[in-house]
Amino acid sequence: MTNKSILNKKSMDFLEKYLNNAAPTGYEWNGQKLWMDYLKPYVDEFITDTYGTAVGIINPKAKYKVVIEGHADEISWYVNFISDDGLIYVIRNGGSDHQIAPSKIVNIHTKKGIVKGVFGWPAIHTRDRAKEEPPKPENITVDVGAKHKEEVEKMGIHVGCVITYPDEFHILNGDKFVCRALDNRMGGFMIAEVARLLKENKKKLPFGLYITNSVQEEIGLRGAEMITHTIKPNVAIVTDVTHDTTTPMIDRKKEGHLEIGLGPVVAYAPAVQQKLRDLITETAEAKKIPFQRSALSRATGTDTDAFAYSNGGVASALISLPLRYMHTTVEMVHKSDVENVIKLIYETLLNIKAGETFSYFE
Repeated sequence: MTNKSILNKKSMDFLEKYLNNAAPTGYEWNGQKLWMDYLKPYVDEFITDTYGTAVGIINPKAKYKVVIEGHADEISWYVNFISDDGLIYVIRNGGSDHQIAPSKIVNIHTKKGIVKGVFGWPAIHTRDRAKEEPPKPENITVDVGAKHKEEVEKMGIHVGCVITYPDEFHILNGDKFVCRALDNRMGGFMIAEVARLLKENKKKLPFGLYITNSVQEEIGLRGAEMITHTIKPNVAIVTDVTHDTTTPMIDRKKEGHLEIGLGPVVAYAPAVQQKLRDLITETAEAKKIPFQRSALSRATGTDTDAFAYSNGGVASALISLPLRYMHTTVEMVHKSDVENVIKLIYETLLNIKAGETFSYFE
């Protein structure tokens, strides 16, 4: 592949539309429809499951199956309780950060449509600085401008309505992509771009390729857990995000040194099959794709774990996109890293042979 940018205008238009669409855990289907519409010219067929995971397939009749995977869902909140004076108390849907909530505008999703609200917070003048109480799930509330509970309910709001942030995609300093939910709709975007490049470059794969956009990762890898038993893959290459550890208040002795702009992050962990990982790093070196390494204790905390330990064991690996400010509304990644993750997955697929077992005993 050449060194020129692989993200064209169509790619970027899709990325912006895909990121700006809300797809909270359990409600991913509108985003999945956008993703499938974009992917359709580059695959032979689709499969979907009951909970919303979507898979585009190239060479669906092939017996040997390779998965490339990202996850589609974003963190959010649920309406948990409506007080008599019309304030809404919440619980998490995924790993939502309570400390960033105060003063954020929110969208409450109802059958009547979107209802706007705000996470209110007492003014600094009214708080006791000697014993100031921090934001926590028990004391943050959404205000929709209602005087009482009945007024809230007339808006269509009830316990169980999902709440998302509306923050939309933008670019900082020419090459930093910023938005909520880059974790991990960037993964779905990147695997779709791999499929596009395979089609545009007329590459013929000797195996079936399953481009998989899983749901419900944020609450325990559940979508991947379901779909891997449907596909029964031989190999899985998962992409997710990981922490840029150069920002303030992160201990690099504990978290390792990872930085946006320095390339994809290849994981070292028990769930990562070593021969598959070596194929990835050797491919990166041969193709001069910059990459970083990360050691993960026990589990990876990504869909890699769900694929690796399914179906009697699936050779799995994790290629991560370094990201700043995870689980906030200003998640940030570097354009060059996005392109290099796409290149690394693409070039690795071209080096996988049908029937390859990655066994240590052959």
